[in-house]
Amino acid sequence: MVKKLLFILFAIMLGAVQPLEAQRRGPAKAADVAFERGQYNAAIDRYKKAFKKMRKKKYEDERIRVTFQLGECYYLTDTPKLATVQYKRVCKSEFPKDHPIVYLHYADCLKRIEKYDDAITYYNLYAEAVPDDPRPQRAIDDIAHIKEWLEYPSKYEVTRVKALNSKASDFGVAWISNSYNDIIFTSTREGGVAKEKDAITGQHFADFYYTRQDKKGNWDKPELLDEEGGLNSKGSDGVPYFTKSFSDVYFTRCPNDKKRQSGCQIMKSKRTGNAFAEATVVEINGVDSLDIVGHPTLNSDESVMFFAAERAGGMGGKDIWMTTKGEDGKFGRPFNLGEVINTPGNEMFPYMRNDSTLYFSSDGHGGMGGLDIFVTTRDTLGNWSEPVNMRYPINSIGNDFGIVFHPTEERGFFASNRASKNGLDDDIYYFMEPPVLFTVNGTVKDVNSLQFVSGANVSIVGTDGNKATTLSSDKGTFQFNEGVVNLNNIYVITVEKNNYFTMTDTISTVGLEFSRDFTPLFEISMIPTGAVVLPEIQYELGKWDLQPQFEDSLQGLIEILQVNPNITVELGSHTDFRDSDARNDILSQKRAQSVCDYLVIRGIDPLRLTAKGYGERVPRTLKKDFVYNGYTFKKGTKLTEDYIKALPSEELKEYANQLNRRTEFKVLSRDYRTRENIDDDQMAKIKLNPEDNKVSFQQDKSGNFSFKTYINAYTEMVTYDRDADFSVSQSKVMELLTNGTITKDDFVGEDVTKVIMAGKVKDRATFIIKEMRIADRTVENLEVTVVNSQKEPWVMGQTTLKQFGSFEFNTDEHKLIFK
Repeated sequence: MVKKLLFILFAIMLGAVQPLEAQRRGPAKAADVAFERGQYNAAIDRYKKAFKKMRKKKYEDERIRVTFQLGECYYLTDTPKLATVQYKRVCKSEFPKDHPIVYLHYADCLKRIEKYDDAITYYNLYAEAVPDDPRPQRAIDDIAHIKEWLEYPSKYEVTRVKALNSKASDFGVAWISNSYNDIIFTSTREGGVAKEKDAITGQHFADFYYTRQDKKGNWDKPELLDEEGGLNSKGSDGVPYFTKSFSDVYFTRCPNDKKRQSGCQIMKSKRTGNAFAEATVVEINGVDSLDIVGHPTLNSDESVMFFAAERAGGMGGKDIWMTTKGEDGKFGRPFNLGEVINTPGNEMFPYMRNDSTLYFSSDGHGGMGGLDIFVTTRDTLGNWSEPVNMRYPINSIGNDFGIVFHPTEERGFFASNRASKNGLDDDIYYFMEPPVLFTVNGTVKDVNSLQFVSGANVSIVGTDGNKATTLSSDKGTFQFNEGVVNLNNIYVITVEKNNYFTMTDTISTVGLEFSRDFTPLFEISMIPTGAVVLPEIQYELGKWDLQPQFEDSLQGLIEILQVNPNITVELGSHTDFRDSDARNDILSQKRAQSVCDYLVIRGIDPLRLTAKGYGERVPRTLKKDFVYNGYTFKKGTKLTEDYIKALPSEELKEYANQLNRRTEFKVLSRDYRTRENIDDDQMAKIKLNPEDNKVSFQQDKSGNFSFKTYINAYTEMVTYDRDADFSVSQSKVMELLTNGTITKDDFVGEDVTKVIMAGKVKDRATFIIKEMRIADRTVENLEVTVVNSQKEPWVMGQTTLKQFGSFEFNTDEHKLIFK
């Protein structure tokens, strides 16, 4: 309906649109007259009849003009689909060369019916013909944004208010009391003051209607505000604006006086109780009764008024103007808000909020459809900011206009024809900014076993001072409800559990417009009791200085130590086999110390660090393939002295020795008490004693031996059975999975989902132990078999034990001794 009129109340203003050329002559004379008067529905019928009469060749140019005029009628009555049919025919002729506006209007209609690629083509044609007009480029830019706006809407929720709407046009809402539960609005529905229809719009004249909202939020049936008194008349009345005290109302009136020509004026009425006094014309210097002005909005003290009009000195279409009130109570000569606000298109329905923010509708700034709602603000110097599109769902591919706000809350009303099948009916919509609420629903899992971790302590601390703590459930879940996490803050979530590294994560609500449920997943790692190789820390031959390029490799360890202040670690360093054992012990000790010194510089308490040199006694077993000069050192290779000496070149030998020169860390304790005051001259502890090649064993009544081992850094007792394979019981393998000693990735053979089931592991399944240590001997990648019937946790035979070296059980000393 709005596009039908451009100013829905400004019927006469629309009549100012002139038909192109040949007006008031020939077969289309009557149609041109109707078009000139803004009687577009009548003009459509008359142009169609005229077109049928123009069959002779002499009317060829006139037929094209009439086709264009038909398109314009459909364009102005907001039926873009019908308009495109006419414009398409015109664009096949030479007519657009002299009248490029057809390209722009055709593109607008194509955009309205969501034929975006075709619309861009005709926007570009118009831009070539009229390069100074900014509208086509704005529209092209907005087409690129429409999909994004639909996918990522604005913060508002929009609802069509069924109880307020009719089959006619309903728009122009205003609250009329400080209870904000009763309104008046504009409607062209049947039952108004005037019984006849407007010859221009084809609908009834617009009147004000009143309704009230009950405690349940339901609206009463709208009633005509008065038969014919202060506000309603036999003409069109609408788009009200109430002052802050609700004592005065400004609105637009377009009289229906058949005896004399008149325009549209801004009216004012004083309210007493529920009654409105006879409205009077608001006097504006330079505006008379034949001018067409409307859509008033004022600042809080009524000293400044904004309105819409098409006047000399404007930007081309309907513009927004401003006028100030003088000492005599009359408004001065209006001035145009300028090209920041106004365009060659139409800017209408201004609404001033908080004296500095202006909302308005425009079809000249681009947007999603016809009229879109924009917002701009005025600075202390009186300059307006670049208007911002309010996006979907406030705006749509239809016409959206007449927005009003509650004075202190982010809610209000606007009108749109988005739901109209023919584009002729405007409806009232309610919008609100829903409360932005945040919840946290997270999960804690073991990073290796992928099992849920229960009983983990989860805490959250925000920059707003909010704190909360909870425990993870049996399914690893934890929750923080609404009220803990608030808008525009940053929160640190910390997950702690015995035998696990502490883990932290950060969530931010800064700048968020919508409610959100944060769902962080914490995959926490068990604290290993064995050595972990630090990534790629290598040393030059015979030197112990930590090279700068490897300092970053320690960042992960630094973060672990910072987040887990209660653990202490051993830094163990290893050399290659060259030089004597004594020299290598000293060199490796210095290398371990250099790493500890760097960690102390980075703020780690030296009492949490132990430096230990292993010399050449523990050759490296590769965890992955290494390629050097085309030669591949395979994963699983143990870099022993014999292996290195057998390599085919000196370069490869040197590279292998460099791989052996490394530093590892392992956790020694988990109950360290943090200190506040640390002396600068304190140093890490030094550990010089080498590992022993002996380990004690126990002998049961049956004569079986059992001895302590370290399996993947966990202490385990293994039973020796000379002829047995290396095997593990069902209960022990489940314990290993649960505490993270092994993971699903360690199993070999068939699909792991068929091996690991709920509460058990398949009998005879096999998995790999990454590292097993007995005394000073270490073997990697040992294969173990699960035996469900086995009672002892671990059983090892002679074949497996020999992989650690030649051995004997000394029954006198009760020692397992490796030779």
